Amino acid sequence: MPTKSDKKKPFDIDVALDRISDAVKPWPKAAMFEMAENGYDTPFEQLVACMISIRTYDEVTIPTALRLFEKARTPQQISKLSVEEIDSLIRTSTFHERKAAQIRELAMRVLDEYNGKLPCDAEIIQSFSGVGPKCAHLVLGVACKEPFISVDIHVHRVTNRWGYVQAMRPEKTMLELEVKLPRVHWIDINRLLVPFGKHICTGSLPKCSTCPVLDMCQQVGVKAHR
Repeated sequence: MPTKSDKKKPFDIDVALDRISDAVKPWPKAAMFEMAENGYDTPFEQLVACMISIRTYDEVTIPTALRLFEKARTPQQISKLSVEEIDSLIRTSTFHERKAAQIRELAMRVLDEYNGKLPCDAEIIQSFSGVGPKCAHLVLGVACKEPFISVDIHVHRVTNRWGYVQAMRPEKTMLELEVKLPRVHWIDINRLLVPFGKHICTGSLPKCSTCPVLDMCQQVGVKAHR
């Protein structure tokens, strides 16, 4: 008996991302890309905004980051604020007290160790407290224009649901994508799949009936959909 996957076309990532680019136009952009388009595009600003975004919805992240940047947006300016002052500005973010301390430490280290300019270096960026591969790769991709893949929950869920990769954890998804995904898409995979994963290929009851890549998607793990 034919299975659901037997009827699918081979997955063409170039076609898929082209279709998704059109499909997500009505939706807000992923937070770091939105921040960059509004002029907050230095490596330091992107890293601070990404730290704020951890475990925080994009619709909270952007106004929270903007509230901090209205007061201080460079390492020099942020270093002059106390942890308590930073905390009061970012308190709408999850784990704001811890992040406030980490952001001030980041500003101080960038001043002391890198003459006030955060280098576009993955190892250096991940050396700061609270910074993992996701944020480091977003900074390198968005601010530094270097080809790095940033895998959040949406990129992880969607690419595995497609059957494009098979990985249990986001970290493994990133490694598999680095092998399989053409480098031309390394930055855009996050830009496109965040809004796609939030509004179409959702965690529960994905909107498969209106999905632009349904003809290629293996629908791995999908038991019910709209």
